[in-house]
Amino acid sequence: MASSSSILSLPIILPFVLFLLSLSTSPAVSSLSPTNSTTSGTSTNSTTLHARQEFLKHKRIRAKLNRINKPSVKTIQCEDGDVIDCVPVHLQPAFDHALLKGQKPLDPPEPPKGYNLSSSLDDILVQKWRMNGESCPDGSVPIRRTTEKDLLRASSIRRFGMKPPRRVRRDSTSSNHEHAVGYVMGDQYYGAQASINVWSPQVTDPSEFSLSQMWVISGSFGNDLNTIEAGWQVSPQLYGDDSPRFFTYWTTDAYQETGCYNHYCSGFVQTNNKFAIGAAISPTSLYSGRQFDISLLIWKDPQHGHWWLRLGSGAVIGYWPSFLFTHLAQHANMVQFGGEIVNTQPSGFHTSTQMGSGHFSGEGYDKSAYFRNLQIVDWDNGLIPASNLKLLADHPNCYDIRGGVNRAWGNYFYYGGPGRNVRCP
Repeated sequence: MASSSSILSLPIILPFVLFLLSLSTSPAVSSLSPTNSTTSGTSTNSTTLHARQEFLKHKRIRAKLNRINKPSVKTIQCEDGDVIDCVPVHLQPAFDHALLKGQKPLDPPEPPKGYNLSSSLDDILVQKWRMNGESCPDGSVPIRRTTEKDLLRASSIRRFGMKPPRRVRRDSTSSNHEHAVGYVMGDQYYGAQASINVWSPQVTDPSEFSLSQMWVISGSFGNDLNTIEAGWQVSPQLYGDDSPRFFTYWTTDAYQETGCYNHYCSGFVQTNNKFAIGAAISPTSLYSGRQFDISLLIWKDPQHGHWWLRLGSGAVIGYWPSFLFTHLAQHANMVQFGGEIVNTQPSGFHTSTQMGSGHFSGEGYDKSAYFRNLQIVDWDNGLIPASNLKLLADHPNCYDIRGGVNRAWGNYFYYGGPGRNVRCP
């Protein structure tokens, strides 16, 4: 059962006394020979150095946690182990940004013309922290608490919550990131919409992930790349489990030094008190069973220029301020939809991490993962079909894609795959 409390909560970390003990311990008087004494001294120095390194590491962890986790008016303990803090909206990490200090969140703008507010499958989607009727009070936003364990799993404390820096290419033939995507490019885009069905793909190595998302992109594929991203992902290293989780991301320099997932840095401003970014989502689609999807809409406010995110038919989540970006301060020149995995080649072979449902696109409905109702926001703040959609699977023997158009789903595609198989060694 989930539980909650109304006291002010801050992360609590036990003191780390190993280093202090090592400094306060008096050296023992030894009658050993000079050689053994030297060996003993080297061992003591090594132990002291290791203790100091551990002390400094935990000091960095405490500082990082204090920056990410904010005081809350309510705390919710979830059955899956997550802790959700209801943080006053003006204290969320976004307002650590110099250009947001002292400001209040904006009210959502009108959605693009043609946006359908009718109910859809995603209206039955529930995040696990709310399954027992829990919620955050008005004036606060739910934020998944970051723990010491989260930071200890990370490859870098400094870059926690950021994607590894890498050379970004239109395809990924030279990297360990593999894609099956549909995309449009060559025009001015002001947002996009799609419905994405949710699965629980198997991720075979903790440092790998599997995700399905939309990218709103501007700039070249050099160090000036700007992206806004949202979807669902399974990332054991980031979250510590294999649950699919709703996520956001942004960068303004091709993942080098700017941007982050969710609320791990100042950037995305959340306005919604019912959805927690980074929290697990349920239910998920079943092979040969019922399918569940989420609808995502990202659009640029014509008046203020900020990029807003809506989940489902009525939940406006928040916005990325326009000043975070260079190229995206004006518009996007590419929109991309689809799946991505990381292949670390465990044991020297291609990973068995699944994309989407873990099945190839040819299996079709209720077996393959899909994107449907792909639309673009045009210069007049109107939703139009994503025509001239190009499809790309950079490792088609491992993960593939095939698309179509029909009256019920508009522009759509199936995508995904199992990873390693007889054709993907």
